[in-house]
Amino acid sequence: MINTFVRPAAPSDRQQLSNLIFFENRLHRHLDWRSPLDWLGAPFYWALDDGGQITSALACPTEREGIAWVRLFVYSGRWSAENAWTMLWPAAREEIARMGGAKVAAIAIQPWFQTLLTENGFENLQQIVLLEWRYQPTAAALSRSKGAPETTRLRIRKMTENDLPEVERIDAASFEPLWQNPLETLQRAYAQSLYATVVENEKGMIGYQISTGGGQRAHLARLAVHPAVQGQGAGRALLNDLFVHLTYMGISRLSVNTQSDNQASLNLYQRMGFVRTGEQYPVYTFDIPAYP
Repeated sequence: MINTFVRPAAPSDRQQLSNLIFFENRLHRHLDWRSPLDWLGAPFYWALDDGGQITSALACPTEREGIAWVRLFVYSGRWSAENAWTMLWPAAREEIARMGGAKVAAIAIQPWFQTLLTENGFENLQQIVLLEWRYQPTAAALSRSKGAPETTRLRIRKMTENDLPEVERIDAASFEPLWQNPLETLQRAYAQSLYATVVENEKGMIGYQISTGGGQRAHLARLAVHPAVQGQGAGRALLNDLFVHLTYMGISRLSVNTQSDNQASLNLYQRMGFVRTGEQYPVYTFDIPAYP
């Protein structure tokens, strides 16, 4: 009889987990600046061990205290989604509670994962909305002319690695805790970026953007403007500069994601020529209190 048990995943499990992730289509993977394997050794990462063979895994590591994203859930054909989750999730809840509790969140792209989370008590917090900008010469010129009167006192320049601590402070001020990026994540984002810029006024840095991509497509991975100066043209200045840069590179399409209840971002993107693609994905959360 095979001995089946849940245990913490270890760096020595890398090859088995790599095979499981690569060969299985029963997979939820959080879109991240790191691969699921990069999180090995972090807390809240569990494997389902069947006699020395890993047949399922669940990873909810934290980047910020109190926030744990489901970055990996994968299982082999030996299990159903519900059976694998039922084995792994109680261990996750137990350890997270012992370590002080956290809000566990997941962006559920596949319908089967949406069903699984709903049936296990996760609540649908909001939707992630996808939008796309396509280069059109007249539209691009119009957006630049609309932004010009307000943005002449602003300066756009390329981001440097030395900017990242200030970028982190702007990011923390601009987003709710669930969506904030710590310095280490921003360092990874900067290292993987296609084009990253900051916007400054007479007092210093007030916003930034980081974009990725290549070929004919790019993705606006992050844009933030400090709340104290929002509505004064900094976001439009960053986007206009990005449009010019992408056009120069021959990239004609730019995608972006934002939260369905972030009306300020939706208004900005739509004013700048982005249109909704019709795709959207639910964000689920589950609050695990600390043990008293």
